[in-house]
Amino acid sequence: MEQHHHERSTFSGKLGFVLSAAGASVGLGNIWRFPYLAAKYGGGIFLLIYIILAMTFGYSMIIAETALGRMTKKSPVGAFGKFGKSKWLSFGGWINAIIPILIVPYYSVIGGWVIKYLIEYVKGNTQNLATDGYFSEFISNGVSTEICFLVFALFTVGIIYAGVRNGVERVSKFMMPILVFLSILITIYSVTRPGALEGVKYFLVPNLANFSWMTVVAAMGQMFYSLSIAMGILVTFGSYMKKDVSIEGSTTNVEIFDTAIAIMAGLMIIPAVFAFSGGDPDTLQAGPSLMFITIPKVFASMGLGTPVGILFFVLVLCAALTSSIALTESAVSTFQDELKWCRQKSTLVVGAIMIVLGSLSSLGYGPLACVKIIGMQFLDFFDFLTNSVMMPIAAIATCLLISRVIGLKKIEEEVVLGEGTFKRKKIFNFMIKYLCPIFAAIILLSSVANAFGWISM
Repeated sequence: MEQHHHERSTFSGKLGFVLSAAGASVGLGNIWRFPYLAAKYGGGIFLLIYIILAMTFGYSMIIAETALGRMTKKSPVGAFGKFGKSKWLSFGGWINAIIPILIVPYYSVIGGWVIKYLIEYVKGNTQNLATDGYFSEFISNGVSTEICFLVFALFTVGIIYAGVRNGVERVSKFMMPILVFLSILITIYSVTRPGALEGVKYFLVPNLANFSWMTVVAAMGQMFYSLSIAMGILVTFGSYMKKDVSIEGSTTNVEIFDTAIAIMAGLMIIPAVFAFSGGDPDTLQAGPSLMFITIPKVFASMGLGTPVGILFFVLVLCAALTSSIALTESAVSTFQDELKWCRQKSTLVVGAIMIVLGSLSSLGYGPLACVKIIGMQFLDFFDFLTNSVMMPIAAIATCLLISRVIGLKKIEEEVVLGEGTFKRKKIFNFMIKYLCPIFAAIILLSSVANAFGWISM
């Protein structure tokens, strides 16, 4: 892939794939989204449902997408197209390919917000970050948000420009151990704060009284974020996987790694919020603002708030970068495969798209705040379009391709190449044929209904 019309690049081995795929999975979806959803939808009962789904829904989709990528040695469009030229197959490939192209621009905007907060903590402005209105003032400042966004985007593009092994794999091998170390460090600090144990209990102990149907829907939706399902990433990364590497073994490692980081993210944030607020429901249900509004208030109330704030936002930045790298790599791979462009040209074009679309999201709360699409600012609209509409449709298309066109037998043959066994074959077959497409359809219908106010999530 590094050379035009040359042999496709590969990861160096199992470790390279696992760390890169885990880096794709462990992003803002884990560190930012998972804790606020867990806090909002029942704590321990949400966690239990999520883990069950990770072992079934998530596992099956990772296996399916990785095997599809390695079998075809192509990015999503080519992978779908290899099995026929029908319109729905073409649509399934393209929707998987377009999703990362639309996600990474606004994702990079949020990455820019993380850079801003990290810089402010390094400067010692802990109390200033905790003031009411700081976050809204910052995101409405077009110049500041745009600069931070461009720094994050250009850093991501630079890594992709370097290639699969020299860029994607090398950065993942460097950042993932740092991410794990910082997660453990901040978790220990958070759970040892006075009053934090009630938060630990709320997060880890399932309470059926907190269960609702929306707990299940939210947990299913989180699967897409947490495991990079239906984004084209796993198909692309699978195409870089060597034939002697175990798909099931690698998938299990990614699954465990991702879930462990999600749990630690919950333990970093929820107990700290309990220590700060005593478990106040309004604080727990702060939603997306939990990281940028509530957590700075928590840190400001703590001893060692500044160093903990620095470590926390370094952790979040590492997670954001590994995921943005994976998203961008998937987009670049599509341009290379379908347009036969070299990596450098593909990277520059994707970078230009990132800057154009990302600038809309970056300026959408400031100079472009008056421009809305179906009542949403640009960032919110792109998030809704990709995560609530396109990703469930992409997942359904992948399930249909695997179960109705390729056949489960061929996927099994691909999976056993590296290890000789397929331990959870029965679970995989049942999930891909029946439950995964049903789950994806439920997420699609529930999310659209919520967006238009037909139901409340």
